[in-house]
Amino acid sequence: MGFFYDPNIHPYSEYQLRLLDVKRSCKKLGIELLEGEYDFEAWLDAVKGLENEPEKGKRCEVCFDKRFDVSAKKALELGENKITTTLLVSPLKSQEQLKQSGDAFFKKYGVEFIAVDYRSKGGTQDQSRVTKEEQLYRQDYCGCIYGLTMQREQQKRLMDEMFSPVSAQILPASIEERLEMYKLRMRFEDEGKEYKIIKQKFLNYRQFSLRVTEGKKTSIPAYALSYSTLSRKKIQGNRVKEEVRLISLEEFNKSSKKEYESIRELIYNPPTFDEEMRIKSSLNSCAYDLNSFIIVEKIPTNKLTIELDALTYEDVKEKLIIL
Repeated sequence: MGFFYDPNIHPYSEYQLRLLDVKRSCKKLGIELLEGEYDFEAWLDAVKGLENEPEKGKRCEVCFDKRFDVSAKKALELGENKITTTLLVSPLKSQEQLKQSGDAFFKKYGVEFIAVDYRSKGGTQDQSRVTKEEQLYRQDYCGCIYGLTMQREQQKRLMDEMFSPVSAQILPASIEERLEMYKLRMRFEDEGKEYKIIKQKFLNYRQFSLRVTEGKKTSIPAYALSYSTLSRKKIQGNRVKEEVRLISLEEFNKSSKKEYESIRELIYNPPTFDEEMRIKSSLNSCAYDLNSFIIVEKIPTNKLTIELDALTYEDVKEKLIIL
């Protein structure tokens, strides 16, 4: 019997993605799966003060203890007296820490922890082989926000896992995009369709902020299309004409065949990313043009200042292909 209890995983979309993949594995193996509570705030309280601990440090011990405690109680509730954990498979986790936590809860609750060394005798290589053969979701961080932060800082990579637009638009290579892809994968399997998952290198884009000011103080609502960038984060006057294509909402509606009544509506309910790229192509014939395309209610006549903080970067995303 499987018990999925991972309150440390953040953000919640990543939790959903990992749970989805575990459900698929349990279905294939004929194992019943129970889901524990996603009590993320309680987990944060448990590791408070240990935010800067390294991987395999004190924070991991506390995290293991909390999860063992809940799992041992669940085992007793179900009338079981033995538990183990998939954490034993991970080369990034200390088996000694896991054994210490498991043994402590055996003494406390009488629930025996089965600690199998899955990594020895080629186990790690075998794990990698099975993961590829079964096309399992391969997570690239433990799930903890503090571990992710340190990992991305060491890699000097943007922590785009934490990006979630107010519009709920699904961005390229985001957790939400992967979640939708893996849901589709499960549907294909139910329908008996053959598929494969490949990885693609591509130019990714994230926008941090946008502000358009008319005259000295008047901020006006504005929306920048994907892959809009500036040579500097702030430009004004004649440079706006050189680097930015301003598009009225009326023109945007014609190109997109939409009926937005305001920029605010566009911000909170934009087209899908793919739709937006098609609209951009219709405006300029090149979806990945890195010049700025900014939508405003009406084209201003006064001097403009535009502040746009955005980043393009090389990235990798997964793609589902029907065979």
